[in-house]
Amino acid sequence: MSTAVITGAGSGIGRAIAIELATHDHEVVIIEIDEAAGEETAAAIGEAGGTARVVSCDISNTESTEAAFSQIESIDILVNNAGIAAVGNVESCTPEELDHIYSVNVKGMYHCLHFAIPIMVKGGGGSVINLASVASYLGLQDRFAYSMSKGAVLSMTMSIARDYIDQGIRCNCVCPARVHTPFVDGYLEKNYSEEERPQMFKALSEWQPIGRMGTPEEIAGMVTYLSSKQAAFITGSAFEIDGGVTNLR
Repeated sequence: MSTAVITGAGSGIGRAIAIELATHDHEVVIIEIDEAAGEETAAAIGEAGGTARVVSCDISNTESTEAAFSQIESIDILVNNAGIAAVGNVESCTPEELDHIYSVNVKGMYHCLHFAIPIMVKGGGGSVINLASVASYLGLQDRFAYSMSKGAVLSMTMSIARDYIDQGIRCNCVCPARVHTPFVDGYLEKNYSEEERPQMFKALSEWQPIGRMGTPEEIAGMVTYLSSKQAAFITGSAFEIDGGVTNLR
């Protein structure tokens, strides 16, 4: 049984990816700072007949990430999903907020790549899928820090693909538009009244030309394909899964 490591799989897109990969006969290792949330995902996988375990880790911390990956003997698939969001332009983004976004979305992904890639090389290769965003290459309003971090994800993807193509490692990234996750619901609850939320939800949905947000399961389907043998000829690519945002808006 091959091993799939997914960061931030305690909820949302990460949970959907972990559950989907488990149905394809992968042993799932959940890397999570929220251990309880990770255990919920592992329990759901176990109830469905899959195999999963949780490794507690703060990916923004070098020592924590090194300790986490030291517990993993082999990695066939690495999905760098963990990340945080931020709203605001360059004026409203504080230095502290920028550092926080960088520490998780950029340095955190670096940490996971830095400690996972040697394991994958030793095992003869594998597939890396990074969660980027349409913000990686589009100028999204009031997403300065977040866009900065996702641009870095796109660049790291291309670097890994080029540097390790001769060692059997494929590396791609997935670039979603807005996906309906608990983060979206929390954002609406925090910033809008109960009366305002339905209209704002409608506006957020219709920003995608297709007329709705994506689902975590749709992102999971793309990740599962990219990690499969059917995608063995694909590396160094960024896949838009965005309801038409990139090309139709």
